[in-house]
Amino acid sequence: MNFRDFILLSAICFVWGLNLVVTRWVVADAGIPPLFFAAIRFAGIALVLFWFLRPIPKSLGTLFLIAMGMGAFHFAFLFLGLANAEASAVSVVGQLGVPFSTLMSMAFLGETVGWRRGLGIMLAFAGAVLIAVDPATFTFSYGLLYVVVAAAVASGAGILMKKMPPISALQMQAWIGLFSFAPLFAVSGLVEGGSGNWQSLIDGGWWVWAATLYAILAVSVFAHGSFYTLIKKYDVSLLSPLTLMTPIWGVVLGVVLLNETLSLQLVVGALISLSGVFVILVRPNRVMPEAVLGDKVRGVPDGD
Repeated sequence: MNFRDFILLSAICFVWGLNLVVTRWVVADAGIPPLFFAAIRFAGIALVLFWFLRPIPKSLGTLFLIAMGMGAFHFAFLFLGLANAEASAVSVVGQLGVPFSTLMSMAFLGETVGWRRGLGIMLAFAGAVLIAVDPATFTFSYGLLYVVVAAAVASGAGILMKKMPPISALQMQAWIGLFSFAPLFAVSGLVEGGSGNWQSLIDGGWWVWAATLYAILAVSVFAHGSFYTLIKKYDVSLLSPLTLMTPIWGVVLGVVLLNETLSLQLVVGALISLSGVFVILVRPNRVMPEAVLGDKVRGVPDGD
């Protein structure tokens, strides 16, 4: 990889890592309801990427199911997780999308896993459990349980991608945005209230609006669009380990910007989990090579 592309990839990972921190601030500190914020974000994505909706892809029914898994359901659980757990922990636990994708490619696509990837999967989950469990009460952080569900749902939707003809990352995001915002607005109205949500967005001021534009333009357009160009230029086995810069940035920025605690439990859990993810990333998946990149290669407008 040439130096310019490495700098681009580093910037992409920084944008993804910062996005988790920004979203955590919006839904936890600024008080914007998480499902409502997810709906606003997808509506913005659909609007900004409107021209990428054409030509209309084939198999719209399958695309709708993919959009629900990678969009509405995934982000509903992810943002609920960020509202109830620190961004630094979410940035690590969110990497479980990688082992989940590998497990699902085994279950549904016939992928075989050797002992190295098997060990990596166990380490990834073990580290996540260490982060999520309160050692004083031996109870799970329900916020991080939301994140685990979000990773599993998106990975399941990734399996459906094998049934879709290839489309560009930006076109995929445009359709995910179009299909996702209305269900999220509807559910948000039922469980989070109605007009008060819009008032909270208005009262949030320009910082909240800037965070929304950042999620749409910096993450969904720049980061995912740029990453897709790198995928077409470089082998997955080269790119995938480097994407571990994302959770590292998530932890660092969470501590620096949100004053989150860098506990020994988080450090040890992150080292164990990310070591397992690294093992999975460097071992090729024969039937679903994109599994090692989790949501990123599929163009999910995620904080990852």
